[in-house]
Amino acid sequence: MNPLPPIALPRPSAISPRALLLSALLVWLLPRGARAENSLTFKYEDYREANGRIAVQTQGAYLEQNLGTEMHLKLEGLLDSITGATPTGQPAPAGSDQVDTSLLHAERRKAWSADLSRQFGCFNLALGGANSRENDYISNGWSINTLTDFNQKNTTLLAGYAGTDDKIKIFYNSRARRQHKHTNDAILGVTQLLDPRTSVSLNLTWGRADGYLSDPYKLVQKNTQIFPGVFLPLSFGENRPTYREKWLVFTGINRTFTEAHGALEASYRYYHDTFGTAAHTVDVAWFQHVGEKLILRPWVRFYDQSAARFYLYNLNQSTVVPVGGGPRPAGPFYSSDFRLSQLRSVTYGLKVIWNITSSFALDAALEQYDMHGRDGITPASAYCTARIVTSGVKYTW
Repeated sequence: MNPLPPIALPRPSAISPRALLLSALLVWLLPRGARAENSLTFKYEDYREANGRIAVQTQGAYLEQNLGTEMHLKLEGLLDSITGATPTGQPAPAGSDQVDTSLLHAERRKAWSADLSRQFGCFNLALGGANSRENDYISNGWSINTLTDFNQKNTTLLAGYAGTDDKIKIFYNSRARRQHKHTNDAILGVTQLLDPRTSVSLNLTWGRADGYLSDPYKLVQKNTQIFPGVFLPLSFGENRPTYREKWLVFTGINRTFTEAHGALEASYRYYHDTFGTAAHTVDVAWFQHVGEKLILRPWVRFYDQSAARFYLYNLNQSTVVPVGGGPRPAGPFYSSDFRLSQLRSVTYGLKVIWNITSSFALDAALEQYDMHGRDGITPASAYCTARIVTSGVKYTW
């Protein structure tokens, strides 16, 4: 299983290892049958945006081990290194279409997660915990997930609940105390085997977050009157609402084509939140066996989202009056973070899996990520393209 599965959001630029870390890790903690294989996996990923933008190098180790006949343990450790430039949120200077950026200097993150599951007949219970640390963001998470088999194991019911507790440092206000953020997510789903070669899934997810939900590195700019008739372009930290609810609907199908020695995985995900963002994600992957040891997996994902209701590329073209200082839960709310704008992205690539022996496998993947704005206002320079290279080695016993 991919330890960092795709989610219904655009690929983050500046904060991929931060705000989305534990949501991704806790999804990985979903349980499966206790008699899973024992394995040790190492993964390396290089995510690199064009034109000197964000680059992230990730190393991960993943251990799965049966403990007797009914229990299974999963351990995961990650190391990230982040460098490069990212848009600050301030608009492009007059006469230019290049948005303002700031440079990150070798920021590092350490993260781990653990999951212990136990099988009780047709019922599987898994308890998990996770932690992520960097100098300006500390996150702790927990999860409880269950799988229940019905109908001679042709039907599986999934139910889970997870939460996080984060502490965040605001870079533009060094005297401010670390801000807090809390999240809770619940998932309910069913997987149905239609025939020996076809299964379908439907998952419903609800989540909420409260506390400091702004990006501590994003700014806005407004021409502000400091004396009668004298205006200066002043910068302020963005201010997002301190509460957000989200809803997701996921549908998927897996189908094996024996004659073609291949299999299809396809899914659709709808996302909506109280920020006003609605998003659609379509994933399609084909697994092609080439001989007995080689698998090729071409893959494509389409993503489209509407803008958050408080997204404003240029505050000078609005009546919003930003306020300095710390977070202001009463508003007004405003952000010029391009990731909250109306946008569309496509990701495509090819993965190769080589099962050298029954116990030893190698894999490598090359992916291209392209993001484009759709509001006709935010400059194209705000959005990014990236090349993602992934490699891994897995030993099973």
